[in-house]
Amino acid sequence: MSVRHTVVDSPVGELTLVADGDALIGLYFDGHQRKPRLDGFGPRDDRGFGDVTRQLGEYFAGSRTEFDLPLAPRGSEFELKVWGLLTTIPHGETRTYGQLAAELGDPGAAQAVGNANGWNPISIVVPCHRVIGASGGLTGYAGGVDRKRFLLALEEPPADEDGRLF
Repeated sequence: MSVRHTVVDSPVGELTLVADGDALIGLYFDGHQRKPRLDGFGPRDDRGFGDVTRQLGEYFAGSRTEFDLPLAPRGSEFELKVWGLLTTIPHGETRTYGQLAAELGDPGAAQAVGNANGWNPISIVVPCHRVIGASGGLTGYAGGVDRKRFLLALEEPPADEDGRLF
């Protein structure tokens, strides 16, 4: 099979899904701030994206906390390591760039981790939105900080009627 794409609506705007064979290789926002590193998205073909659109729908409805999709992001060895770490950040939690750098064994690599995070080609599914600055602030996001804020709020644990977290 060859590279193909589709466009779907979501609560954060249109999303372009890109696949190569059965594997998702890209998920981009309308107005994505980093130009995808692909030679193109291939022809539009709405077939074969059913699992992705179903799981995204469940995620936005609050009933899915993990994605179970074949992924094949394209990047450097370092980027692939960083993106792999992103998939281990649990739903509803965040990590700092420094924490991820330390997990990679190089605490001084926070800036390199941030750069790799920014090039993540499979937004939402590979949850780069769960990475925040050392001060706890929301730093840049290829989909824009408003989308990052929305996704993090969507993942906040529920509170009971007294405001306590379960």
